[in-house]
Amino acid sequence: MGRLTGIIDMHIHSAPDIRQRKLDDLQLMEAAVERGVRAIVIKSHMVPTADRATLVNKIRQEKYPDSDFQMFGSLVMNLAVGGINPWAVEASIKLGAKEIFLPTMTAENHCKKENKEHYVSVVKDGKIVEPLKDVFQLVKDYDVALGTGHISPSEIFTVVEAARDAGVKKIIVTHPEFHIVGMSLEEEARIVKDYDVLLEKVYAQPIGGGVYKKNLPDNVAHMKEIGCEHFIVSTDGGQMQNPEWYNTIAEYIDYLYDSGFSQEEIDVMTKKNPGRMLGIE
Repeated sequence: MGRLTGIIDMHIHSAPDIRQRKLDDLQLMEAAVERGVRAIVIKSHMVPTADRATLVNKIRQEKYPDSDFQMFGSLVMNLAVGGINPWAVEASIKLGAKEIFLPTMTAENHCKKENKEHYVSVVKDGKIVEPLKDVFQLVKDYDVALGTGHISPSEIFTVVEAARDAGVKKIIVTHPEFHIVGMSLEEEARIVKDYDVLLEKVYAQPIGGGVYKKNLPDNVAHMKEIGCEHFIVSTDGGQMQNPEWYNTIAEYIDYLYDSGFSQEEIDVMTKKNPGRMLGIE
């Protein structure tokens, strides 16, 4: 079917959403099935998405019984779901969510950088907030992935250490190259060395005024420096300013080929590592 056969994208924003999105859930499914994609994870900053994914998979099974494509949902612990809310996490996981994200748009780090007043804290006085302990227990017990969201590098180290101590096995540092997160190359190298997490590198990031900057050159430089075995390739796609999701992921993979990565190395970042996070190796 082509270069997208068997790939997994763990970070896509789709409609319905309070922001206009390029594709809705059903359009994503159609595009993925047509291209032989193995799985995608849909993400909303505002609401859980596992129930939507379940309905899409039912439609896919009826319409394309020979396809093994799966859509998965996630939950982001922003203010809209009560912040660090173990009850929302448990409900989402039981509905099939495969990744639980720490706060994004309402993370303390994000809000302070944009001068917003209301936010969710994950670390206070150098320690994780108490409700995170219950979240870690749920993530561990159900063996789903923990995404770090838009928290700061120092918070990431604190959270990751606490999560590892709690027995969480699957941890993904969410787009550390995003300027709101702002991890340095040295910090990325240190966190994978010390805690064996995966670094998610995405297609583009907003830089203000509705403009997006492609991350591909910087992503490739970090992958080559640290080693592709430590990375997940995702798009974080769906914005109206960027191409359709299937074009962004195709461009991303082509860029990796053109940058000298082997098929095996690309498969590690687009199939093996995300497949392990989703439990569909």
